[in-house]
Formats: sequence, structure tokens, C-alpha cells
Amino acid sequence: MMSEDSDLDLPQFDGNEPDADAAPVPATKPPAGGSVATLADEDEKTAGDLTPVFDVPVNVSAVLGKTHIDINSLLKLKSGSVVELDRKVGEAIDIYVNNRLVARGEVVVVDERLGVTMTEIIKDGDSQ
Repeated sequence: MMSEDSDLDLPQFDGNEPDADAAPVPATKPPAGGSVATLADEDEKTAGDLTPVFDVPVNVSAVLGKTHIDINSLLKLKSGSVVELDRKVGEAIDIYVNNRLVARGEVVVVDERLGVTMTEIIKDGDSQ
């Protein structure tokens, strides 16, 4: 059993110097097929790749319509007042996830509660 570290013949190391005796790290090469998987390779992604984010909460909003009114009109609103929106009856509503338009749909009733049936999925840039 060794009694002290001074009995060991160890080089001094302060953590900032590279080890001169260490073997160089070889450069990585692409696999034998010649292609390297990148984030741009979306063809090979599956729903299973999203497993780590399945439990992340998001805010979902279904917007029936919008309007602009002045403060004076807002203060005059009372129970039974009607606020006219910019949508027509039967027109698709906008569905937002975290304030980003992702779909359009129709209002439905499910067990005496309101719901939304998605009729159109909005891809990036197709917000009109």
C-alpha cells in the first residue's frame, strides 16, 4: 500500500496544457456509402424522432374572427352586446399553436362542448 503521492512518479498537469504524448485524434470520415446524415435529411425522419418533445405543453387557440373598436365603444359593451367580427358564417376559423398559424378548420359540437375540426394544414409561408 502506498503512503503518499510523492512516491508516485506522475507528471505535473494543470489542465491547460495539451498532453504531448497523446495520440492525435484522427479526422472523421463519412460512412462507406459516402453520405453523412444532416439535419437537412428530412426524408429519413419519423414521428419517433420527436419522442423527446411529446410532453412539451403548447398553447392552442381557435380564432373565430377579429375586429377593431375604439376604447369608447369597448367601454359601452354590456351583457347582450353584439361584437361583429371579420368572418362570415361558415367561413373557416384560424387555429394557432403558440401564436403561429398552423391550420384552418370548422367549429363542431362534441358532447355539448365546442371543438374544432381541422380542414386545412398551413405550411410555412402559406398564411393567407
